[in-house]
Amino acid sequence: MPEPLDAALTEVRALLLDPSLTRAVAAGRRRGRHPVVMRAELRPVTLKAGPRLQIATSDGTRPYTRNVALGPETVQAIDELLAEPFGNWHVETTDATLQLRVTKSGEAQVHRAATSRPVATPTGNDRSKEYLLDPGDEIFAEIGGSAAKRRQVDAFLRALAATLPDELTGPLRVVDLGCGNAYLTFAAYRYLTSRGLDVQLIGVDVREDQRRRNTELAQRLGWADRVSFVAGTIADAVVDPAPDLVLALHACDTATDEALARAVRWEARWVLAAPCCHHDLAKQLRAHPAPTPYELLTRQGILRERFADVLTDALRAGLLRVHGYRAEVVEFVDSQHTPRNLLIRARRTGAAATEPQRAEYRELVNQWQVTPRLETLLAAGSRR
Repeated sequence: MPEPLDAALTEVRALLLDPSLTRAVAAGRRRGRHPVVMRAELRPVTLKAGPRLQIATSDGTRPYTRNVALGPETVQAIDELLAEPFGNWHVETTDATLQLRVTKSGEAQVHRAATSRPVATPTGNDRSKEYLLDPGDEIFAEIGGSAAKRRQVDAFLRALAATLPDELTGPLRVVDLGCGNAYLTFAAYRYLTSRGLDVQLIGVDVREDQRRRNTELAQRLGWADRVSFVAGTIADAVVDPAPDLVLALHACDTATDEALARAVRWEARWVLAAPCCHHDLAKQLRAHPAPTPYELLTRQGILRERFADVLTDALRAGLLRVHGYRAEVVEFVDSQHTPRNLLIRARRTGAAATEPQRAEYRELVNQWQVTPRLETLLAAGSRR
């Protein structure tokens, strides 16, 4: 239920001034208002001079960080931030989390939750390891908190953070295609909302039992109104409205191509896809001899399989460029944790492909006599 905005901001103020504050983020803007500060993040730190409240702000062009002494100076700084027309506030203390979103009518939608994370000691500027999502976060009690899982979650979130612009504001529609047990889905939602973003997220998986399990988990976390799940294939599941951000993490073989094709047809602004196995082109490479002088690359089965992995992702990135995306293939987690550690990261520019880009892609396809599944799917989509 919507609440009066003044009362909600008073509650936010009390939490910001509470000694148990661990972190807070403000971002977005209210309808018709133009803030001077585009984003603000607050956290307690301990410096040689004593405890301080660190406030990192951005005006959309450059960041500014200051450490404010506790007392009247802190109160003044917090009141100045509360006077800014932020559209979203996310505040965490050692025993509570509050998320506030300002509606178009100027009212507040507030979500409150109790947390059970251990009391955090204010940190200094020299920390041995800083996770984007606190390892003590309540979400790990639900999705599992093994060291390996935390590392993978952190690596994925860092790739996500590097993809989205720091100055991003406003509502963000996200779809996770082939979400499985959705632990990265939930981690993405938790991180994005901690940045002060108004997130609506849909997870898609072919299994109905996964949909039920994930829906129950969203309800336990108190996120059922913002995180939902549908059962269906990556190619055909109903997702409405079209998303801004498409995730496809470890979708097997051509399922990654189906996810990329949907992202292109949706004209999604950002795409993060971590491919899994790459059987399709490996089969095609076995069907005919390699062009001279590359026979040695495909003569041995293990080398052919590994080369097929590289060729598949190179052609996927090339096709995304042809269809108006800036695409790159990066390593997002160390190979000692998983051999499937590549990530296709793409941002839509809308720019028409140049003739050299088209020729570069076509030359590689013709040389190896292959037909990438993504090319077939995009061609079929253009004829609809």
